Amino acid sequence: MAVISRGFHGRARDKGHELPPGQYETTGFPVLSAGPTPTVSHDDWEFTVRTETGVRYQWNWQELMALPSETPTVDIHCVTKWSKFGTRWQGVSLDVLLANVASGAEYALVRSYGDYTTNLPVEDLLDGKAWIAYRYDDEDLPAEHGGPARLLVPHLYFWKSAKWVRGIQLLDEEERGFWETVGYHDYGDPWREQRYQGD
Repeated sequence: MAVISRGFHGRARDKGHELPPGQYETTGFPVLSAGPTPTVSHDDWEFTVRTETGVRYQWNWQELMALPSETPTVDIHCVTKWSKFGTRWQGVSLDVLLANVASGAEYALVRSYGDYTTNLPVEDLLDGKAWIAYRYDDEDLPAEHGGPARLLVPHLYFWKSAKWVRGIQLLDEEERGFWETVGYHDYGDPWREQRYQGD
């Protein structure tokens, strides 16, 4: 995969909002990806949760649309130092998707169409912290921003919100994802400025 832009130049901070350290506010929505944008139709889209024991739970697009959705409005923070306030999404909470999944795993490896991966603790997917988002700003989520569906985990740096999401593997031991294997922080808390390993 080709590595893209290292980031953007800073702008003056909006005094009406609190920013994590080292961030600046943008009103745009920069497009950053670790490779080409995959094309995934609704007919072909599937989302799979595989437990640490190998049990699979699977949803197609119609099944995802039949689940109760939420419309979170959240701030998002990119490791390349931009932050965007008040972004509006629609999606299915991971609390709903994982409600009947029998697992004691503490870690998750998220997989995307296009073979991107990222890791995070299971607890960061639960308690209203994460969604499979399929609409942004009252429109279907465009492909360049991860459509037809992406993971949305707004309390972590945005590389953890994997675009073009296709599944989650639940693990007993942590396994690093794409950016984490090349030096990005395993957790990625923007308020602790956890950009790289050792931060």
